[in-house]
Amino acid sequence: MNTRQTQLNAFERLLNIMDELREKCPWDKKQTMQTLRHLTIEETYELGDAILDNDLNEIKKELGDLMLHLVFYAKIGSETNDFDIADVCNEICDKLIHRHPHIYSDTLVKDEEEVKQNWEKLKLKEGRKSVLEGVPKSLPALVKASRIQDKVKGVGFDWEESHQVWDKVQEELEELHVEVEAGDQDKIEAEFGDVLFSMINYARFLNVNPEDALERTNKKFIKRFQYLESKAAELGKPLMDMSLAEMDVFWEEAKRLPKK
Repeated sequence: MNTRQTQLNAFERLLNIMDELREKCPWDKKQTMQTLRHLTIEETYELGDAILDNDLNEIKKELGDLMLHLVFYAKIGSETNDFDIADVCNEICDKLIHRHPHIYSDTLVKDEEEVKQNWEKLKLKEGRKSVLEGVPKSLPALVKASRIQDKVKGVGFDWEESHQVWDKVQEELEELHVEVEAGDQDKIEAEFGDVLFSMINYARFLNVNPEDALERTNKKFIKRFQYLESKAAELGKPLMDMSLAEMDVFWEEAKRLPKK
């Protein structure tokens, strides 16, 4: 691995390139924080894909893309004299030191869970009125539900045993069934949301990341369906002209394909 000095030199090189691009490149000169926002979100998802695929070379590339965006925002901030990259780095360093008193002070903790609880308590002491203030409003609903549950767990609002959570899942499923039978679409949607929320909660007790689990299933479905499409193409028969029974033959074949 590279030495610390080599790492610092590489970061300085990136900062210098950012300065040059901002001064000389027509596209880079036009960018604002607002125009970069959706691109940053896209880069974050691309990094997430690489992590799920466990593609270390791609992770390295995507981390670089994301780091470029961080440097870009800091550069824009420096141009208005609001902040620069040093302010950004010092801000997070100060926060980490403050929120890790078990490392940088004399606080004692017995395990990871107590660290997380202390983290949430410290954030409240910093002026936040709710432990849920740190959950971004624009997060996808599934991820947001998971973060909400993590946050409230940090202050002790949680089930004690996994079987209690499973009972809640069963309860919510029954309530959904009742509303489906009644046919009230608004109540069906509300109860369906409750089922999803309780399932995400149960995932925590199984040590399963629900976002990763669902994406894993998405990838599995895509692989199998594309196999089905390829087999239909070999037969020269459009999928829409195949019966469900015919398609199911190839679907079952796809399920037996070796996992990658």
